[in-house]
Amino acid sequence: MGAAVHFSGERVYKGFLLWLCFWGLLSLTCAGRLSVSSQNFQVHKHLKRLNKPAVKSIQSPDGDIIDCVHISKQPAFDHPFLKDHKIQMNPSTIPELLFEDNKASKKPKERINPVTQLWHQNGVCSEGTIPVRRTKKEDVLRASSVKRYGKKKHRTVPLPRSADPDLANQSGHQHAIAYVEGGKFYGAKATINVWEPKVQSQNEFSLSQLWILGGSFGQDLNSIEAGWQVSPDLYGDNNTRLFTYWTSDAYQATGCYNLLCSGFIQVNSQIAMGASISPVSGFHNPQYDISITIWKDPKEGHWWMQFGDGYVLGYWPSFLFSYLADSASIVEWGGEVVNMEEDGHHTTTQMGSGQFPDAGFSKASYFRNIQVVDSSNNLKEPKGLNTFTEKSNCYDVEVSKNDEWGHYFYYGGPGRNPNCQ
Repeated sequence: MGAAVHFSGERVYKGFLLWLCFWGLLSLTCAGRLSVSSQNFQVHKHLKRLNKPAVKSIQSPDGDIIDCVHISKQPAFDHPFLKDHKIQMNPSTIPELLFEDNKASKKPKERINPVTQLWHQNGVCSEGTIPVRRTKKEDVLRASSVKRYGKKKHRTVPLPRSADPDLANQSGHQHAIAYVEGGKFYGAKATINVWEPKVQSQNEFSLSQLWILGGSFGQDLNSIEAGWQVSPDLYGDNNTRLFTYWTSDAYQATGCYNLLCSGFIQVNSQIAMGASISPVSGFHNPQYDISITIWKDPKEGHWWMQFGDGYVLGYWPSFLFSYLADSASIVEWGGEVVNMEEDGHHTTTQMGSGQFPDAGFSKASYFRNIQVVDSSNNLKEPKGLNTFTEKSNCYDVEVSKNDEWGHYFYYGGPGRNPNCQ
């Protein structure tokens, strides 16, 4: 009988264990489902915040949807400081140009062609609206978190004066840039050759841009950036796209790409931030480039951006910044890539055209007509132009000057090669 009691107790104990395991697994499953449900809720909430009601929508050939959003309903006005902001439709003044951008086209071997955006093939947004690239669920899910969607990782600005050159590459970002520092700058301009560099993996990117910088390279860096980029992680494809970025705290909590947070106020109905640029340059084929000017309005104090000769896109209100509320202390132009070294070797992600600078026109990518804006709102040649790259065997930069292109440089490279492993 004692044996029977022992046997019966053992069965009860095992049954109890099975019951615990069952409910444990069930609770884990429920927890997993709750986690997924919570994430879906957060994503849906974020998409609702970003994708404002559209007056009309345009399907782009590349799969993008461009929403024409009333100018007063754009994401910028989610910012608490912009609730009663009166939109400034035009800057008080535009910097006077010292170079004519079309001068270079007079040289037949260096003929430059205009670019447009792919979505223009299927429609336009009317005056009083702005084109906004619609954010999709899969765009947000590719980010490390909903909170980090549309944001750069920390330490993505080149540190040309760093005493420790390894510091600049801790985040895997590599650069080939020209820069000026040591003065007060109120803007900059450049015309950037447009290519479609190959990017090795989804979490890497390749971009070409200008940086307007104020503050230190610690926790308080202010940065305004614009150019073109290929970023599979951000956009879900390998198209070359127009982009902007801003931060007032070294990429920590503030700022974002394009219109993916409140900040930049767009006033232009023809150009969409984050939309594909078309066509792009090819080897020994027609060359295409875009002009970008960023400057501080001397009257209102806002930082304005112009694309090409006729598209004043909008502005970053001055209150977004601390140091840049006054002026910039560094201006940089050039390329940046992410090098994840996923297989233990340097990435094959290309910068610029994927060719080194010495390949020259129609093979290497360039920045031309580089200028800075002074306190009198004039565009002037940069004095004391320097260059910087972490690994010149991977990506390099060479500056020069002539009558047609003013200060210019070729830059870029293939990444991994026999001299860059």
